[in-house]
Amino acid sequence: MIKDKIQELAANIFNDVVGYRQHIHANPELSYKEFETSLFIKDKLKKWGIEFTSCANTGVVGLIKGNLPSDKVIALRGDMDALPIHEANDKPYASKNHGVMHACGHDVHTSSLLGTAYILNQLKDDFGGTIKLIFQPAEELLPGGASIMIKEGVLENPKPDYIVGQHVMPLIETGKVGFRSGIYMASTDELYVTVTGKGGHGAQPHQNIDPVLIASHIIVALQQIVSRNADPRLPSVLSFGKVTANGATNIIPNEVKIEGTFRTLDEDWRAEAHVRMKKMAEGMAESMGGSCDFDIHRGYPFLINEEKLTANARSFAEEFLGKENVVDLDIWMAAEDFSFYSQVTDACFYRLGTGNAAKDTQYSVHTPRFDVDEDALKISTGLMAFIALKQLGN
Repeated sequence: MIKDKIQELAANIFNDVVGYRQHIHANPELSYKEFETSLFIKDKLKKWGIEFTSCANTGVVGLIKGNLPSDKVIALRGDMDALPIHEANDKPYASKNHGVMHACGHDVHTSSLLGTAYILNQLKDDFGGTIKLIFQPAEELLPGGASIMIKEGVLENPKPDYIVGQHVMPLIETGKVGFRSGIYMASTDELYVTVTGKGGHGAQPHQNIDPVLIASHIIVALQQIVSRNADPRLPSVLSFGKVTANGATNIIPNEVKIEGTFRTLDEDWRAEAHVRMKKMAEGMAESMGGSCDFDIHRGYPFLINEEKLTANARSFAEEFLGKENVVDLDIWMAAEDFSFYSQVTDACFYRLGTGNAAKDTQYSVHTPRFDVDEDALKISTGLMAFIALKQLGN
C-alpha cells in the first residue's frame, strides 16, 4: 500500500531532514543571494540521482519521472530565502549570519521538499507521471522569485497540471495541517509617499509649508479608502508603518517620507484603490500648499486555492493523518508569492502546524524568537509525497 511505503520512508529520512533543516537554519541567506543553499540542494539531488536544472539564478528545478505510464505532471514548491532579522534564539542551530534569520520557516519548506524528493525517488516503480520539484528563491522580496521563475519557464517543459505548496503555521498544533478552498491570502502593494513643503523655524509656522501637518492629514484621510470606498464585504487593509520627518523640536523639515502597505482580495478593487489613494494624497497636499509623490510598488496578487484540487488534497491529508488532524483555515491578509503560481495553474497552498507550547514554538513568523517543533518534519515530507501521488492517480 502506497501510504504505508511513504510513511516508512518518511520515518527513515526524518533524522536526515532535521539535519538539513538545522544546517539551512544555521546558514540563512537573503533573497536572491541563496547561493550556498542552492548548492546544498543540488548536492542532495545529485546524490540521489535526481535530474535538475537551475532557474532564476539560485533556484533549482528537479524532475522525478515515475516508471508507470502517465502524462500527468504535478509541481511541488518550497521556498528557500531568509529574512533580515537578528535571531534571538539560543539554539545549537541558531543563525551564524548576523542579522539574517530563517524567521518564516523556509528552512522547513526546503528541507521538507528535499525529504519528499527522496521519498518519491524511491517509489518510481509505484507511480506514473512526473513530479516537478521547485526550490524557489526570493519569496520575501519583490518582485518575488515565483514571478521570475514563471517568466523563465518553470511551469513549462513539462507543464504542470497542478502545483502544491506548504507553509509552516505556529498557530496550528504540530501534527495537524490546515486547508482552505478558494481565495485564501491577500494581494500586497508597497506604498512610498514623499510629501514636500517648505521647511523653516518651528516658531514661524506662517512662513513655512508644513509637510508634517500635510502628511498627518494624508495618513488619516487615506483610511477613508477602506472605510468608505471599499465594499464592506471585501477585506482590505491599509497600514503605514514608517514615517520619517528629519526635523527637530523647533525645525519644520522640507519633506516627510511615509511607507506603508495595501492589501486586498480583489484585483479590480485593488486597481481602483491605487487610483483613489494617489488622487486623494496628491490633491490634499496641493490644497495645503505642498506636493505629494505617491509611488506604488505593485506586489503579489491574491492567492487562490483551486476548489477541486484543494478538496482532493484535504481528503488525501485526512487519509494520511486522520480526519482529526486536518483543520479549516480562515482568510489571512498576509501575502505569499505562491499566488503567482495560483494565477497561472491549479494550485493548493496548505499550512503545516509547527506550534508546541511545551517546546516554546508558538512565536509568530517574522519575529526574532520564531522557531518550529521539528516533529512537524515527521509528516511534512510524507504528506506532500502522498498528496502528489494520489493527485496523479496512483
